[in-house]
Amino acid sequence: MDNKTTALVSYITIIGWLISFFSYKGQEKDSLVSYHLRQSFGLFVAYVVYWFLASIIMMAIGHIGFLARLIDTILYLGYLAFFVLMIIGILNASKGEEKPLPIIGQIFEGNFNFIP
Repeated sequence: MDNKTTALVSYITIIGWLISFFSYKGQEKDSLVSYHLRQSFGLFVAYVVYWFLASIIMMAIGHIGFLARLIDTILYLGYLAFFVLMIIGILNASKGEEKPLPIIGQIFEGNFNFIP
């Protein structure tokens, strides 16, 4: 895979990230790929944390009728937001831009030093 494709595939589920990571390990280092590997990994970490917290909230609320449905709807909007962030990351990678993801991207810049 070329560098742009490797950066793009890193956003497509954790399996795509693993494929990108291991195929990039043997290649010459490129700032675009490293940047998007870090951004996409941060997105997945944020997603797992959100999923964990959402699960706890839903278990705590249980089945309280209207309140549970309202909070469930709000939580699903959060999942939709992660999907939108993934699409934005894919678009940035396909254009060859090193732009952080909105809202959470700045947090992951300079982190995850295990990514070459």
